[in-house]
Amino acid sequence: MTHLFDPITLEIIWRRLISIVDEADAAVARTAFSSLLRDAHDYTCMFTDRRGRELAQGSYATPGQSGAMALGIKHLVQSLPADALRPGDAFITNDPWALAGHLNDICVFSPIFYRDQLTAFTACVLHHADVGGRVASDNHDVFEEGLFIPLVKLYDAGRLNEAVLALIRWNVRTPEQVIGDIRSQISANHVCAEQVCRLLGDYQLGGLDDLADEIIQRSEGSLRAAIARVPPGIFRAEGSIEQVAGRADLKIQCAVEVAGSDIHVDLSGSSPQVDWGGNVTYNFTYAYVHMAVKSIFDPELPNNDGSTGPIRLTAPAGTIVNCQFPAAVAARMQIGHFMTEIIYRALAQALPDRVVAGSGGTPATMQVFYGRRGNGQPFHTVLIRGGGLGAGSARDGEGCFIFPANGANTPVEILESDSPLIVERRELLADSGGAGRQRGALGRREVFHVPDDAYAPQGPVSLGLQSGRFRHPPEGLFGGQPGARAQFLINGRPGNPYGLTSLQPGDTVTMDAAGGGGYGDPAQRERAALSSDVRAGKVSRAGAQRDYGVELEAEAD
Repeated sequence: MTHLFDPITLEIIWRRLISIVDEADAAVARTAFSSLLRDAHDYTCMFTDRRGRELAQGSYATPGQSGAMALGIKHLVQSLPADALRPGDAFITNDPWALAGHLNDICVFSPIFYRDQLTAFTACVLHHADVGGRVASDNHDVFEEGLFIPLVKLYDAGRLNEAVLALIRWNVRTPEQVIGDIRSQISANHVCAEQVCRLLGDYQLGGLDDLADEIIQRSEGSLRAAIARVPPGIFRAEGSIEQVAGRADLKIQCAVEVAGSDIHVDLSGSSPQVDWGGNVTYNFTYAYVHMAVKSIFDPELPNNDGSTGPIRLTAPAGTIVNCQFPAAVAARMQIGHFMTEIIYRALAQALPDRVVAGSGGTPATMQVFYGRRGNGQPFHTVLIRGGGLGAGSARDGEGCFIFPANGANTPVEILESDSPLIVERRELLADSGGAGRQRGALGRREVFHVPDDAYAPQGPVSLGLQSGRFRHPPEGLFGGQPGARAQFLINGRPGNPYGLTSLQPGDTVTMDAAGGGGYGDPAQRERAALSSDVRAGKVSRAGAQRDYGVELEAEAD
């Protein structure tokens, strides 16, 4: 390969590309209406070259959205006739099969013109808290899940298509919030387009083609070199995932073949698609396969089209990992988030020092609350939470992470501002992290209360839940023990995590997220580390004796 850019210039330009997308990202944070975006950062900004190949994404992008977008935008761009695009155009869609896997992820993308020539595309996908529909995991098809927006022009040469916004406005519960968030996406794309054109002018580039080729080829070469250092072989793992109560577990069969500098992930043998919302579209499956491979082999590698080059995915159509229309997909994270973990489990055989045990934030816990305040005003808010991260070969699991999705835990104060709910308790749970040479991180408990006083809502509050780990705890690795299971209680009794729960004033919800799995034999844990855990309240003295076989003196408390 002949390099057209010297390494120093290329690094400077690359850093600027990232800063461009991060500026677009910041525009969303400043202008979005929904706390799911402002505070939990459930959105992704990116831009591509004129052929739709991803060049850069925001520093805090979520892997599911960014990976699915990178694949989806490329296909959408290639389906659009270039001579039909004009400056000022913008497209909108939330087609789960075209982009990020469920209706809540609405994408706005726009062509970028420089000196009257099509040069690039910029895209922003937001997880909109409200797309109408029945907000529950046990919907039977996508028609129950909300408004489906096919690929349409939102702006035509700078002229807003008011009919599209009207259609959206009349199909959601909180239209001002939804329309405000869409306008936030438009502003992010405007920032990105403006800064890309400025970069081209500053470096006197006629377009992005040569720069894109250089970045993509270098990135692919780096990942291939990392893969090639691993001995070839086929590594297998299987995952069991719980589903609606009374039904058999779902299975994901995974074979990861390392051959030279290529990776082939084969999910043949996975369960057929189901009639509830856990189904995963191909793009979303690919996103978390890519996340697993890249994070294991070359974690510091920039995210762009080159980092996908060595990866081939086989996901049979009609299965839970490549569902077909009109399957229900709203809760696709309940299965999709496990892709990374199962690939970790397979490659642990070859690369034990580069993986972590099962995590309590896989899948993330998402709670959707909606109803009317006491004054009759509608509210619709989404709360996302992580669990304990699994331990690795050299470090304990940490914090309450949303892994592998990379979102942020919504602050308590924001939830209480967005809704009439009261958060009574938020705490880490002692002994919930899986025992091991390295201990899994603790799970966490949150208790919500629907007030029945002057602040009571008008009528019931609806709760739709997306979560998991209620029956199968996060697994440990290499002798490590599993973390504690998740728990969902309504007034102290087990609730239905798949259906739509109606909460009355005075009701209390308890949600326990699972703890992370341990890594290695618990008997090998350093005594000083275990004593420190007991002093910090992470492990009880009874837990130290039960799980580690160590009886600590009372002064260790």
